[in-house]
Amino acid sequence: MQLMLFRHLWGVGDPWERAFGEFVQEGYTGIETGLPQDDQAARFRDLLSAHQLGYIAQIFTGGQTVAEHIDSFRRQLERAASFSPRTVVCHGGSDVFSPQEAEQFFREAVRIETAVGLPVAHETHRGRILFHPRITAAMLEALDGLKLCCDFSHWVCVCERLIHDQVDVIRQCARRALHLHARVGYEEGPQVPDPTAPEYQRHVEAHEQWWDLVWDAQAEAGVQVSTLTPEFGPPGYLHTLPHTNVPVAHLRSICNWQARRQAERFVRRFA
Repeated sequence: MQLMLFRHLWGVGDPWERAFGEFVQEGYTGIETGLPQDDQAARFRDLLSAHQLGYIAQIFTGGQTVAEHIDSFRRQLERAASFSPRTVVCHGGSDVFSPQEAEQFFREAVRIETAVGLPVAHETHRGRILFHPRITAAMLEALDGLKLCCDFSHWVCVCERLIHDQVDVIRQCARRALHLHARVGYEEGPQVPDPTAPEYQRHVEAHEQWWDLVWDAQAEAGVQVSTLTPEFGPPGYLHTLPHTNVPVAHLRSICNWQARRQAERFVRRFA
């Protein structure tokens, strides 16, 4: 099995023409970001092609009702198809949906993604249906076709603990995982201030145990290529000093640190 590293554009201020080339030099083989605006679409496609970068598209459903979220999902997924992404990561539905509404959304989403012909990884994200491990487990049990983007940092924040007591659910998720977001959460937030700091190593190592379960499940299933994005975010995910708004860590550095660390761990695990 091979690991592909994707780089998100969240918090990237440099022009794409500069940033994409630098990302290739740093070892990334793809870009993960939302769908570009219509007037930037050709430029985006050309730069992906010029740098031989893959693409993971992000979509974000919206609306007041289940039907509106489903319609939002359909429209964005159909547009995503024009970019031929490797995978689509979806922030889907709302955390206020009832179990019946959540199942309705995902049943229709799975039907639509099958019709469109794109693999969709529904993210375990705060504010969305899959914000909690037990809700996610119930949806996986109800829907065989539901696939995931696993970002366990959200669950650590929501549950206010390192979720070793949810390892059975993590194993269940691992069998459905299409993609990993390798951000590290802690008990009071979805992103540790600096993952290189010794005081957060137990959080880093806990997340790595969960990512290993995903990799092992993918290897067992015969997956040839696993994908990972070191999705640390800018302020206000990234902590800042009071009164000055100065970030306490350098975003690009911690993303690259995480990418290198996980690539090295992957090689050791599957050499």
